[in-house]
Amino acid sequence: MSLQYGVSLYSYTGDMYTLLTLSDAMAEIADLGATGIEILGEGNIPGYPSPPAAWIDSWHALLARYGLTPTNYGSWIDSRMWQHRDLTVDEGVSILQRDLRLAATLGFSSVRPKIGVISMDLKPHPIWDEVVSRSLDLAASLNIVICPEIHAPTPIKHEVVDEYLAFIERTGSPNFRLLIDTGIFQRSATFAKHAGLSDEAQEEGWRKPLAVPMSDLAEVLPYTHFIQAKFFDIDASLQDPQIPWDEIVATLVKHGYSGYLSSEYEGDREPYRGVEQVRRQHALLRSLEAAA
Repeated sequence: MSLQYGVSLYSYTGDMYTLLTLSDAMAEIADLGATGIEILGEGNIPGYPSPPAAWIDSWHALLARYGLTPTNYGSWIDSRMWQHRDLTVDEGVSILQRDLRLAATLGFSSVRPKIGVISMDLKPHPIWDEVVSRSLDLAASLNIVICPEIHAPTPIKHEVVDEYLAFIERTGSPNFRLLIDTGIFQRSATFAKHAGLSDEAQEEGWRKPLAVPMSDLAEVLPYTHFIQAKFFDIDASLQDPQIPWDEIVATLVKHGYSGYLSSEYEGDREPYRGVEQVRRQHALLRSLEAAA
């Protein structure tokens, strides 16, 4: 088995819809030899959550033209939508099921609902369990896997992940699995500029590397459906000072992971920098897989 490669349109943030059209971005991904495309519902779908039929037709036509497969669809269950009260379970179910249906219409096989959190270590709002439980039958009928994201500053050895694993065991459903963001393996700080994040969030995030060990990744791989290949900077000699790609790829190959590695560039936003950085990452990852 071999790894599958894809790209999140988030990698091209700043370039999308200014320097790159959707067609341009798909052409770029296909030219990498990648097959998967990942999107953010709110950020990439015109008229979200009710895109025009003409756009849906165009989406499928572009997928066919460039030979791409929709992989993961990013959505939100915003538990802090209102200041005076939290989201109810019924409202959360409605939001998640709306996105499951839209994702299926666009051909996606997994949905990552970013669930509102109640702590700096990203404990999800307590409604998450019932919201997901009530949506599993729909996910199964649509052939979609619901994937909570394991993202810094939450390591794998953490009560949040324990709860997700217990949910998988309790329900026995194949339609709920983990999404691993490789930012949790970060070994050194990055000072990439990221608009919209507070200093506190940045200090608790990528300025405080978690350095999660590969043994922890190996333990949860049987429960992992998708991997977002988060990175910040790869130099011209294909060296990444933050993310240990050699160890990650070796672990994935050793343990038979055959799912997607979906590029998620999150470094400085300068024109065309994301395009170049993703190209460097794909060259690096493929060389490491070939040598593993």
